[in-house]
Amino acid sequence: MGKPKFSRKKYETPSHPWQADRIKAENEILRKYGLKNKREIWKSQTALRRYRGQAREILGKIDGGNPQVKKESEQLLMHLTRMNILPLNSNLDDVLALDTELILSRRLQTLTYLKGLANTPTQSRQLISHGHIAIAGRTITIPSYMVTKSEESEISYAASSPLNDLLHPARPSAEFKSIPIKKEIKPEEQKEEKPAMAKEKEKAEKVKKENIVEKPSEKEPSSNDKPSEKTDKEPSKTEEKASENLPQNEKSEEPNDKPTKENNEDKNKSEDVKKGGK
Repeated sequence: MGKPKFSRKKYETPSHPWQADRIKAENEILRKYGLKNKREIWKSQTALRRYRGQAREILGKIDGGNPQVKKESEQLLMHLTRMNILPLNSNLDDVLALDTELILSRRLQTLTYLKGLANTPTQSRQLISHGHIAIAGRTITIPSYMVTKSEESEISYAASSPLNDLLHPARPSAEFKSIPIKKEIKPEEQKEEKPAMAKEKEKAEKVKKENIVEKPSEKEPSSNDKPSEKTDKEPSKTEEKASENLPQNEKSEEPNDKPTKENNEDKNKSEDVKKGGK
């Protein structure tokens, strides 16, 4: 049982103290939700682990037809819908798909910020711990208080808080809009998104196929380009023929340049005639 003075630990710590991916993810959640330390993350993870473990046990026994198992499953789903963690008409498979941030989003600190009662999640924690936030007129000073679905609309400033004054400097302005920390996706919306995602994938595949078909056509030379290649090659053939014919032309021109025997005889006769005349 243990001593009443020392309460038992209500959370489980990580199995290994140094894991870079886990530490990085925890630091992001710590900044996003304005948490004091990582112990608050581990508490929400332990609660989620308890819900999922209970759902797995019920799924293993539900085929037996035991009425107690059916009652336990209804109680679990009713509790999660009352805490607004799951929507109505959910099943045990939806419990297994829960995330840690869905548990953190039901904290009073987170909802105070989302309601626009504080400028940041860190300020909402300060206002709660200083007694400025109340639920249905009851002041609550616990930032980790889990708000039910019926209590969510009753969050407001405490009656004795000076923040009820519209001109108080710590109060958010009328134009202030809180940025949603995480959008809660309902199972019904997920089912509607799946066909849309399938259509987008089909479109992407069609575009890829079109690109694949167009790429070979770009590499192949067109019909207009082929004649230009032939015209470029034809001059080379004519040049080869011309180079082969050059020696024959030179041979044919050589006899015309050299004096023949008949020309030499005519020249000798003309010289003799000139000498006789003298």
